[in-house]
Amino acid sequence: MKLLLADYQKFVSRKRCGDYDAATILIDIHKAIELANLTDRQRQAIELVYFGELTQAEAGVRMGVGQDTISRHIDAAADKLTDIYYYWASHGEGYAIRGTY
Repeated sequence: MKLLLADYQKFVSRKRCGDYDAATILIDIHKAIELANLTDRQRQAIELVYFGELTQAEAGVRMGVGQDTISRHIDAAADKLTDIYYYWASHGEGYAIRGTY
């Protein structure tokens, strides 16, 4: 899941070039975030690090916490997001990701 999130900006760029698959992936990422019951802090950490392209340390400064706390928020969020993708994969929905997360 973290690998998919790490490519977020690449998908944005590809979408701007007319790549419909990239657009679908972005829609699914945002839908998964909506469905995953993330805490506000988990959501903010994901948005700052993956969407805002900040380092975990920079995100920690913005959120008033240490880098280790940001890492824990991201790990917990990634676990919840992975559960959404597993559900989708088993029901033929969403963008299916394969491999180790």
